[in-house]
Amino acid sequence: MTPVNSGAGEIPRPLGAPPPGERGATRIADRVVAKIAAQAAREALGAVPAEAAPPHANVAVHHDAARIRIHLELGYPADIGSRCRAVRRQVAERVGTLVGFEVPEVAVEVERLHLPKALGAARGRTR
Repeated sequence: MTPVNSGAGEIPRPLGAPPPGERGATRIADRVVAKIAAQAAREALGAVPAEAAPPHANVAVHHDAARIRIHLELGYPADIGSRCRAVRRQVAERVGTLVGFEVPEVAVEVERLHLPKALGAARGRTR
């Protein structure tokens, strides 16, 4: 046993054992990665229609890699391609930075386009 000075006295440690801060494992739940991904998508989108549901994510983590699917709603008209690219880039960067996972895939699913209120009212049915 080798004594370790912890400031409150000596704590014996088996010879060859790593210090306490270097032992153990960290597991980050898929739902935590999904929350980070959804927040990153919100950051990338900026303003969205008030009636749009906030982005949400599904995540599959295998070893140190996360495959992410983001579901979101956009206003119409919108440059869907550039908005989706911005979301993919932000999600991959944020998850990689905060969690330390490789992000080989970020699939973006646009579930709904929202018409502006004025345009929607003008095109609505009347009796």
